[in-house]
Amino acid sequence: MGRVRDEVDELVEAWARERADLDLTPVAVFSRITRLARHLDLARRRAFSARGIESWEFDVLAALRRAGEPYELSPGRLLRETLVTSGTMTNRVDRLTSRGYVERLPDPADRRGVLVRLTAEGRTAVDGAFTALLEAERALLADLGDADRDDLAAMLRRLLAPFDA
Repeated sequence: MGRVRDEVDELVEAWARERADLDLTPVAVFSRITRLARHLDLARRRAFSARGIESWEFDVLAALRRAGEPYELSPGRLLRETLVTSGTMTNRVDRLTSRGYVERLPDPADRRGVLVRLTAEGRTAVDGAFTALLEAERALLADLGDADRDDLAAMLRRLLAPFDA
């Protein structure tokens, strides 16, 4: 069985013909990552849409769910978890509150502060969406064996480490 070829191989070959003086390794790697990211984004949208939520809703609900019981965070912590602005987070919490997925509670440690807590309905929504997401992501990895998945995760971790520092 020969090596599997894809569109990126054709792209790299075309550039190699035109610019033989360049090392095209980054194109071979990052063009594939970009294409995979598009497929992942589509899979995420389909998984969440099937559960009646949007990607941004999942991001906020998932941050609360990962926090563990009682599934609550300060708005500042939610900002750090989801990487959005304060105004955007306020709008998102308002919308999730109107859907019954979260509630605002007074922060017992700060009289002026509030906490955002996941409701039972929000927990059901995020758990269902996460299960659907895992199924979609598992399908994207279906052609890789366990060792290949572990190797890929390790390589991506090394690639991302400088950005997370």
